[in-house]
Amino acid sequence: MESIYRLLKAVLIEFFKTNYSECIPSDFIFQSTNKEHQGHITLMVFPLAKLVKKSPDDLANAIGIYLMSSDLILGQQVIKGFLNLRLSPKAFQLLIQDNSDLKIESKDLKKIVLEYCGPNTNKPIHIGHLRNMFLGYAVAAILKEVGHDVHKVNIFNDRGIAICKSMVGYMEYGNQTTPESEGIKGDFFVGKFYVLFSTECSRQAQPFIAQGMKKEEAEAQTAIFQKANDLLIKWENGDIEAIALWNLMNGWFYDGVRKTYARLGIDSEKDYYESQEYKKGKDIVEIGYQSGVFQKDETGAIYIDLTDKGLDKKFLQRSNGTSLYITQDMALVKQRFDDYRMDKMIYVVGDEQNYHFKVLKYIMEAMQEPFSKDIYHLSYGLVLGKDGSKFKSREGTPADADMILDAVVEEAKSQTLESGKAEQFLEKELKEIAESVGLGALKFALLKVTATKNIVFDPKEAVDLNGDTGSFIQYTYVRTKSLLSRWEGKLNAQMATELAAEEEDLILHLSSFKSCLLRCAEALDPAELALYTLNLAKIYNRFYAQVSVLKEENIEKRNFRVFLTNLTNQVLSKSLTILGVPLPEKM
Repeated sequence: MESIYRLLKAVLIEFFKTNYSECIPSDFIFQSTNKEHQGHITLMVFPLAKLVKKSPDDLANAIGIYLMSSDLILGQQVIKGFLNLRLSPKAFQLLIQDNSDLKIESKDLKKIVLEYCGPNTNKPIHIGHLRNMFLGYAVAAILKEVGHDVHKVNIFNDRGIAICKSMVGYMEYGNQTTPESEGIKGDFFVGKFYVLFSTECSRQAQPFIAQGMKKEEAEAQTAIFQKANDLLIKWENGDIEAIALWNLMNGWFYDGVRKTYARLGIDSEKDYYESQEYKKGKDIVEIGYQSGVFQKDETGAIYIDLTDKGLDKKFLQRSNGTSLYITQDMALVKQRFDDYRMDKMIYVVGDEQNYHFKVLKYIMEAMQEPFSKDIYHLSYGLVLGKDGSKFKSREGTPADADMILDAVVEEAKSQTLESGKAEQFLEKELKEIAESVGLGALKFALLKVTATKNIVFDPKEAVDLNGDTGSFIQYTYVRTKSLLSRWEGKLNAQMATELAAEEEDLILHLSSFKSCLLRCAEALDPAELALYTLNLAKIYNRFYAQVSVLKEENIEKRNFRVFLTNLTNQVLSKSLTILGVPLPEKM
């Protein structure tokens, strides 16, 4: 569509040069025409009328008459200062030519490092991680599609007090069991002891809470919490037994979580480990303290005072010498810059960490690091249950990633069986289709909502073939693929002299694919692409229902409709691949 806008803008500039030479607009705003009115595109006349001090209707009528001299416009209509324009067959042919090649050539290309995933090694990844991973994967794919040099990285948060909690849980309740002896996936096995620790810690905290202490303060007074704190100190001091248990339990976790990554189709170029970075962070803290950037309080804890930034004091090292998460991130961002010399460092992390990343940016600025201005936090909202409640892993009732995926896959299988279509599939095919459809439904459900908004997730609604779902898009993709498999002729981009309304709608929507991708890259949000793809599926299905394709008797029309089907198939394929949604062979 950009080519049409560009040509029309050239005509409009000539109009203003001729009639209002002293007031030539710098830009013109076009949008799709409201379905209630006639036309394909609409020119916003109000800002132009204000510029030349004319009534919107009078100016719109004058522009409309002038544009009729262009061979791109077939008709025009003015409604309350809006100029609705009907495109000519030549304009539609130009749109087809411009969009037959889906390659995008962007400007201002950058080297970008994008961190996503970021699980703790004390429990399975949950539905919040799923949104993180799907969002990070799709944003990286969009940025790469428009030409940026993108490097996806992962951080395993494999040390700290939370990890020591699951270790103490195992020490107290493990009885030398293993994932193999219990028949449990490794990350679930480790997570079980994190829940047991939390349960016992809450029990021990009750007397302190009864005395008026807040829950967090009370838990810090418990004997089991002190064991975790002591274990953290031992680990940082290199205690052999602590390190051995840590290695054992982390090994179980990695074995389990990498199976989940593989099932989800999530990958990274490089894995970083907090345990390998936190000491470098402590070195940075020491340098900052010696240079006067950081300060010590009366307990010996080191902090940075950010009150002049509207924040507060941020502690970077505890009084006992142990480090915090911010310490690791200080080292990590510096390490990424050494590894990649990136132009932009994107962190895909939930919005509960907004404060954390503001602090990180300010710390790096205070340390005068050259990459401080390039730190960007891609924040996203929560995934909530049907009742609107938040999932809480420490209470043992999380929506673990594997469980959620199993639920949507089972729902996909159930709906396939209910539809009566399962009879045509072998059991192996049905299983593969259910896995593909379930995973696609899950990804689409978590990507179609703007990243900053919370999501209410329901597995059954996510898979509905008749709803606004990934499953519906996959079904449309399979439909186009099936039609093309029955076509024996050559594809021909030469359209018929007259187009059906459904053909026009399909061409217009296909022509906006590139601009949609560019906007998504600019916003660092795949939601618009997800909704664009959903609308493409709807528009194609209306086209498929209203016009004959393979049975069309007119050869010219038949060839062109197959061409449109093929282009739709290509755009669906590319869009779903970018979003990480599987492309099923059958449904």
